[in-house]
Amino acid sequence: MHILESIKMSSATLLANKMRSSLTMLGIIIGNASVIAMIGIGEGAQTFVENQVNSLGPNVLFIVPGSPEAQRRPVYPPQNLILEDAMAIAEQVPSVEAVAPSLTASELISYQSRNASGSIIGTTPEYMTVRSFDIAKGRFISDLDIQRNEQVVALGSEIAEQLFGNEDPIGKQVRLKDITLQVIGVMQPKGSSLGSNEDMNAFIPITTVANRITGRNSPYGLQVTFISVSIKEAHQMRAAQFQIENLLRLRHKITDEDDFTVRNQQDLMNILGQITGALTLMLAATAAISLLVGGIGIMNIMLVSVTERTQEIGLRKAIGASQNDILIQFIIEAIILSVAGGLIGTGLGVSGVLLVGILTPLEAGISTSAIAVAVSVSGGIGLFFGVVPARRAAALDPIVALRSI
Repeated sequence: MHILESIKMSSATLLANKMRSSLTMLGIIIGNASVIAMIGIGEGAQTFVENQVNSLGPNVLFIVPGSPEAQRRPVYPPQNLILEDAMAIAEQVPSVEAVAPSLTASELISYQSRNASGSIIGTTPEYMTVRSFDIAKGRFISDLDIQRNEQVVALGSEIAEQLFGNEDPIGKQVRLKDITLQVIGVMQPKGSSLGSNEDMNAFIPITTVANRITGRNSPYGLQVTFISVSIKEAHQMRAAQFQIENLLRLRHKITDEDDFTVRNQQDLMNILGQITGALTLMLAATAAISLLVGGIGIMNIMLVSVTERTQEIGLRKAIGASQNDILIQFIIEAIILSVAGGLIGTGLGVSGVLLVGILTPLEAGISTSAIAVAVSVSGGIGLFFGVVPARRAAALDPIVALRSI
């Protein structure tokens, strides 16, 4: 019997039992949709993480106090980075473009009857270069502000809107703890970066924060929370990191364990990529179980179909149909069910990914390879689970089958 005739007969048989065929495909539909949606969401999460890391600034190194081992201990490592460390890096490491030490705190900022809780960042003018910030109006803090311990502040876009609304904040005064600060600038919107809303930051001269807000001066110098370093060229990152580590070891007179850690963007991206990749794989594997369940459902329904169609099989064999003809028809029916379910599931999965991209910050990541694999697997499952009932149908003795008429 011609293969096209077998396909026509299989399609007609399935269409004659629309409800049963639809329920049979349901497991495959759910499985395909789940696999494609989970992989798409996972790829969107990885892209989101990459964008978040890149938003920290191009070619940036971060230096934080304490060794990696010390940072994992319950007690927070000592604050042993000082402003002079940042100055030494800027002067002695040739591949460095700019260095921005930062001293951070979380405080309530007030203007008249309005309050906003934001992150206070005491820093230097280089912060804008290192972290790729732009000013919307007014100006950023200057070297002169740092030298004079000026009580000035540049506000992030959201914190400025919360405090001033449509009012122009430039020249106005805000309260922070027991000091008054004059607003000198408002930053361009930056968005969130690794869970921190950069538009809720308030930028103050680092000396003002140390002397008037946190009191973080020590006998060794002005302590900082971390140091951000931008490198001139991406290919110089590793060399710059090596030079910075050696310089700080000399300055801190280290002979054993480092009392600082240097992180680069690629390290952060690798760590976060491994986490999101593992979660994507786990979710996709869980969703793939639905495909297996759908295949078992196809086999069960096809076995029932063999029993119901015993008379039909007997008649076809009696008029000359071979075992191979019967085998092919039942296998084609199983493949049609699984492929049709795979295509419908693919449509639902892609729609789900697009919907997630619209409703959440995650970008829609539609993987053509995942779609191809899912549809191929669903077709393979139909073939695999359709063989048993097809062989059972093909092995029926036409005399025995005709006796049931």
